[in-house]
Amino acid sequence: MARIAGINIPKEKRFVIALTYVYGIGTTSAEKICNKLKINLNLRTNQLSEEKLAQVRSLMEKEFPTLEGDLRRKVSSDIKRLIDIGCYRGIRHVKKLPVRGQRTHTNAKTRKGRGVAIANKKKAVK
Repeated sequence: MARIAGINIPKEKRFVIALTYVYGIGTTSAEKICNKLKINLNLRTNQLSEEKLAQVRSLMEKEFPTLEGDLRRKVSSDIKRLIDIGCYRGIRHVKKLPVRGQRTHTNAKTRKGRGVAIANKKKAVK
């Protein structure tokens, strides 16, 4: 298995797709990396030579200084800061509601979770 930025990337997938397993690298960034190093977009990870993998590692260190663990820590500390100062976005994070102004009446099931049924009120006995 190829190891890039501390992550074992799958060897049977196309290399462009396998690069997206690294936190902080999306499809666009992966394509840019492959184009810069002139790697065919249809090659599988196990078809790449060790020299090409080393070039990819060095390019990623140069162009993307914060990846994987560092980026996760930065994102979580940014969210923690928003929560600590008590701003609107921080409150939305605490309540597990959408942060960026999305509708919540009908959508936002992913963020809010499954709906919980509310039991009927008990009628008073006369």
